[in-house]
Amino acid sequence: MNKASSSTYDQLINPVLIAGCIIILVSFAIRASFGLFQLPIALEFAWPRESFSLAIAIQNLFWGIGQPIFGAFAERYGDRKAILGGGAFYVIGLVLSAYAVTPGQHQLLEMLVGFGIAGTGFGVILAVVGRAASDRHRSMALGIATAAGSAGQIVGPPVANALLAQMPWQSVFIVLAGFVLLSMLALTLMRAPRPEKPTGSEDPMGIVIKRAVRDPSFLFIFIGFFSCGYQLAFITAHFPAFITEMCGPITPDSLLYVLGVTSASGLGAISIALIGFFNIGGTLLAGWLGNRYSRKYLLAIIYLLRTLVSAAFIMTPITPETVVLFSVAMGSLWLATVPLTSGLVAHIYGLRYMGTLYGLVFFSHQLGGFLGVWLGGALYDVYNDYMLVWWIGVGVGALSALIHLPVKEYPWSQRGKVAVVT
Repeated sequence: MNKASSSTYDQLINPVLIAGCIIILVSFAIRASFGLFQLPIALEFAWPRESFSLAIAIQNLFWGIGQPIFGAFAERYGDRKAILGGGAFYVIGLVLSAYAVTPGQHQLLEMLVGFGIAGTGFGVILAVVGRAASDRHRSMALGIATAAGSAGQIVGPPVANALLAQMPWQSVFIVLAGFVLLSMLALTLMRAPRPEKPTGSEDPMGIVIKRAVRDPSFLFIFIGFFSCGYQLAFITAHFPAFITEMCGPITPDSLLYVLGVTSASGLGAISIALIGFFNIGGTLLAGWLGNRYSRKYLLAIIYLLRTLVSAAFIMTPITPETVVLFSVAMGSLWLATVPLTSGLVAHIYGLRYMGTLYGLVFFSHQLGGFLGVWLGGALYDVYNDYMLVWWIGVGVGALSALIHLPVKEYPWSQRGKVAVVT
């Protein structure tokens, strides 16, 4: 972390939080819009649905691979250097993607985009925000930073949809790269203080990581985060196309039509934005509750509710109205797991290596994301619908609700060293 001070910020709103919110907002605004490119690119090159889906799946996988790498880099060389490196990967990946004309080229370049999201996303940003916040503000600060990602999800799809209506998809990628460059200016605010006292283990990083991965509670959190990635990545990548093909027509007597939503494709962009809008409240509420109640039980409740919402949605007829209701309900639960999961990692294992340890947990999230996006395209090509992928998401959500229950939710230092690692 950058050496600007010897103590954390006493106030909730501080320069580090502001800078982190700006960067993560732009990063997630762009990430949330990739699903809108699926049909234009597939139609232009006559690709099967799986080809673009695999590219986005690879993006999610390399986001997960890059997360602990950027977390460890930030803890060793500084947060701003790590974020700037992530921004560089993001810009290069977007610009080169504008010139890709084969599935293999897109899939290769999505590796760079995935690293870009890793360096400008939750792992690094939440770690620096968490270290800069005082104990009494930490859970809420993590919730605000996570909510900024939701705000990006509100802005990103409608802006991308409007740009696609005015210019080729290749030009839109260039414009999005420009947004990432502008967001890097926020790094001038990110001069995070060091905590006065270490809040985690004094052991070297390697020993802490080995001890953590041998801890059953860490493995439970790791496995539980898988379903979050599966559901979020699948919906982000495939929901606009799913709505376009499955949703009934929006008739002139519909309230949505009166509000200006006249097509299923437009509803696809609006649905992603609605998810982001309602997730702001859900994420802030999760951050507030995480300061007061057991995080593991809150996570179990959120995953259970997600499971019920997803099951109810696909068991009822798909109409514009049910799409809106689903978007509102799922949005309220969308990223609510992030401040609770990151806060749980910080609470149990300390802040010193939070970025690296949360990055490892987040890798599970992105494994789920890879599977959700790739299976969405692969099974669609086989069955010509997404229903089997939805039901798999329901199953993994139920697993995540159960697997958080045995987590031991108290600091590692209070347990004693159950194993000596050399």
